[in-house]
Amino acid sequence: MRLWPQWLVGLLIGSWGLRVIIAWLLPPGFDEAYYFLYTQHWDWSYFDHPVMVALTTAVGPWLTGYIAPLTMRLGALVLYGLSTGLLYLSGWRLFGPRVGMWAVAIASLCPLFVFSFGLLAAPDNALIFGWSAVMYVAVLEFFPTGKPYQPTHKIALIGVLLGLTCLSKYHGFILGLSLVGFCLTSSKHRQALVSPWTGVALVLFVFILTPLLYWNTQHDWLSFSFHLSTRFEGAPSPKNSPSFNLLNMVGVWLVGVAYLFPSLGFPLWWASVHSLRQLNDLRQRFVLWLGLPIALGFTLLGGITRIYPAWPAPGLWSLSLLLAVAVAGWPPRVVRRWLMGSAVVMATLLIFALGHVSLGTLQQPGGLVKLMPPETDPTTTMIDVVQLRRALQAGEVEAAIAATDFLVTNEFWLSGYVDMALSPITPAPVMAFTQDPRGHAVWFTPADWIGASGLFLTIADYDQSEIRATYAPYFEKFDLLETLETKRAGAITETFYLYDLGQLIQPYQYPY
Repeated sequence: MRLWPQWLVGLLIGSWGLRVIIAWLLPPGFDEAYYFLYTQHWDWSYFDHPVMVALTTAVGPWLTGYIAPLTMRLGALVLYGLSTGLLYLSGWRLFGPRVGMWAVAIASLCPLFVFSFGLLAAPDNALIFGWSAVMYVAVLEFFPTGKPYQPTHKIALIGVLLGLTCLSKYHGFILGLSLVGFCLTSSKHRQALVSPWTGVALVLFVFILTPLLYWNTQHDWLSFSFHLSTRFEGAPSPKNSPSFNLLNMVGVWLVGVAYLFPSLGFPLWWASVHSLRQLNDLRQRFVLWLGLPIALGFTLLGGITRIYPAWPAPGLWSLSLLLAVAVAGWPPRVVRRWLMGSAVVMATLLIFALGHVSLGTLQQPGGLVKLMPPETDPTTTMIDVVQLRRALQAGEVEAAIAATDFLVTNEFWLSGYVDMALSPITPAPVMAFTQDPRGHAVWFTPADWIGASGLFLTIADYDQSEIRATYAPYFEKFDLLETLETKRAGAITETFYLYDLGQLIQPYQYPY
């Protein structure tokens, strides 16, 4: 058997090509649109996340000079290739080249990994790159070839990489604790905890975190308070004992398996549990320490509160090495059928779904199979920003936008779509007047805009009489200027209402 069989090379190329097509055709999601706003408000850190997501989202539009779904996802596509390369190197150094090869195959197929880390613009793009870099350097540090372990300067490099990982997403802090846990449970590696290099690593780690810490000191630690409390509003309060629901936890686990894809997700968890019986193998113990705290921890948390599938994903990324170890012992024919069969089914489902999202193949009217009217189709919530941009450049609307000082929407995520559409047209900022403003509460002080002229853009999902009643008191007037539409397969998928506000006459009060 060749080290990299031709069928596997073809599978990897096909996976990469499909990712590019999806990145090109799939409209931006709510979070992606919001992260685009980060690129319009450069800062040391942000309300929801540290700074890296702004950089990875901005690189594509900066290189191409064009704002579109594909360009804002270029950073994700490139970093995922680098991350899978680092995953390969970690598997190769720990268990051999075959394990590294199968780890790349698994990472290239799992939808949870592909979408969370390698396709959608998100903090997870830089997170998994930093995570993979930390893992690889830790492998080099803790498992030297042909000699007993002694702490080296690589620990300092781990400190730097951990800091950069934390500037991507706060999962990096748990990764650092996982490395400490491994050292504590390995007699050969405890000396690393008292090494001078660990002191250097801590200093460098804190130094790298300076942008995050500085921003939070200037904004009353908003980011940390959001992630530790506000994000979990509706969850049990600290005054009450948390109520753990086993069925909810199992449901979260099954959803995670579904996102991994069942033919990969169930074996991945099986391989992880099986490795618990082989803790004497320090290599497998190391991988378990890097994977289980995140993967199992967030799964258990799902029994208490709502979690998102991407939260445990970095841990599952590490645990994929253990599945690759198991796969390396399977007959080649079985591996080929398993991976190729999974790839064919996943590709078919993804192409089918993409065809509907981008072309409306199941839409009634206009689709090939007329099943879902746009009014009840959840895929229409993803706004085609290029089409919206064209609508905003027509006639009197373009003139009104050119003359306005600012634009307002009623949702923080909607402002991202509007800003993506408008950025090539006008430098006017897009605000969100809402009681869930996220970064808008930091970027804007509405009192500073008293006397400035504005436009208000919202969508038909909201009762326009309520919109008028809620927001008209803040402005000189609230006159409907134009009704705009976006279409798919000839049918209207979203209706936008553009209002002329005149001047802002009283400031909107944000909750924080």
